[in-house]
Amino acid sequence: MARPTTRQFLLIDGDDTLWENNVYFERAIEEFIDFLGHSKMTREQVRAALDEIERMNVPVHGYGSASFTKNLQQTYERLAERDLVPRDIEHVLQLGQRIAGQPVTLMPDVAETVDYLAGRHDLMLVTKGHPEEQRLKIERSGLESRFTATAVVSEKAVDTYRAIVEERQLDPVRTWMIGNSPRSDINPALQAGLNAVFIPHEHTWRLEKEEVAPADGRLLILRGFGELRSHF
Repeated sequence: MARPTTRQFLLIDGDDTLWENNVYFERAIEEFIDFLGHSKMTREQVRAALDEIERMNVPVHGYGSASFTKNLQQTYERLAERDLVPRDIEHVLQLGQRIAGQPVTLMPDVAETVDYLAGRHDLMLVTKGHPEEQRLKIERSGLESRFTATAVVSEKAVDTYRAIVEERQLDPVRTWMIGNSPRSDINPALQAGLNAVFIPHEHTWRLEKEEVAPADGRLLILRGFGELRSHF
């Protein structure tokens, strides 16, 4: 795909696109499964039970480490084979609560690539999750000044992208959503008439994975964030 010659509007995801995120949740889940130590369920079966609880609770609790912590507790209380005692519940809660204190670690080539793109195009950071938690990540990333706007949304759906286009009076032909999640970043943006850049991440949350929809030339798939400099 040829490099655009006109100024583009780039919507860029935060978690697992600009900085590491889900790897901290994955570590907590592995430790949770170890602690649960279920005698009959495999690790994958325990994980599937947690996935189902998370899927049911997203409409109620939303995203973020606080919601995840509640999901861990609910899963533990449902699956534990021993008496529920405060000490064990507190241990489970701490597995989730410590995630919010993890450092914001930028993905490879992000800082220099964002600097490069900000000099050529208009950038907007669009991330979903708990508003305060996401705002802290944005501030701690050191990237906020490169973006003309930032938005923390409760969900990334077709209507979300259409609303951004309408509010900011964007030309969909020159607007791109860049991210790692097919379910939240890529498919709904394409369905809203935008272009998209899919940058897969090996630790993308399981509930964010789905097949990337055909896009009639409106989709780029890159191996890393730094490759954006060759296309924009």
